[in-house]
Amino acid sequence: MNKSKVTFILHKPQLSENIGACARAIKNFNFQKLYVIDPKPIFPNDKILATSVGAKDIIKKSKVFDNLESSLGDIDILIATSARFRNKNVKHINLDGLKNIDFRKKIGFLFGSEASGLSNKEVSYANYTLQIPTNINFKSLNLSHSLIIIAQFISSIFNSKSNHFKKSKKVKTASKKEIQLMINLCVKNLENIDFFKPKEKKPIMLENLRNIFYRMDLSDKETRILSSVFASLGKKR
Repeated sequence: MNKSKVTFILHKPQLSENIGACARAIKNFNFQKLYVIDPKPIFPNDKILATSVGAKDIIKKSKVFDNLESSLGDIDILIATSARFRNKNVKHINLDGLKNIDFRKKIGFLFGSEASGLSNKEVSYANYTLQIPTNINFKSLNLSHSLIIIAQFISSIFNSKSNHFKKSKKVKTASKKEIQLMINLCVKNLENIDFFKPKEKKPIMLENLRNIFYRMDLSDKETRILSSVFASLGKKR
């Protein structure tokens, strides 16, 4: 288990103060990696650096992406945080459920913007959704507060010696990048046969496809097999 394999991903953050506070929370528990996707404020800026206090190094070595998909190339398991239940076929876990996650893999924790959280489209990229237990009548948490709660809990897992994973080392889980390439090949062939009808339903159909493939916990070998199947189906036409 290595803390450098844990990445905190802020999707479209709106406030400089929150970005800085998140960097500080990451460093509080000795994590290192921060990804920022399409931030509203200029990144970095003086307010972000000032709010991060002693965590300016986290800000300076963070990575900025234009969209969520491009940020997932080196993520094996993505966990999306959400204050509300999603009517999607995605595995839902609570904080205690994090004890069953294999932190030897590259884990990403995805946080939505302060105003709107995460959309169903963004959640469709996740292997799990995570809810922090709060007052049922007041569930909204500040972005940095959510992150620091999760960072502290993960840190406690790392400090515990009670986690034993028995999965064979010969089985390598497919990366997000490998799965995305497979999905893109599948979608391309489906588009070639005009599968997405009516067109206005295509976005929700794509969400459902991602939900199916991401929750399967595919190995890299299984992903290659499915990619070959989709490629062969395309050639048959």
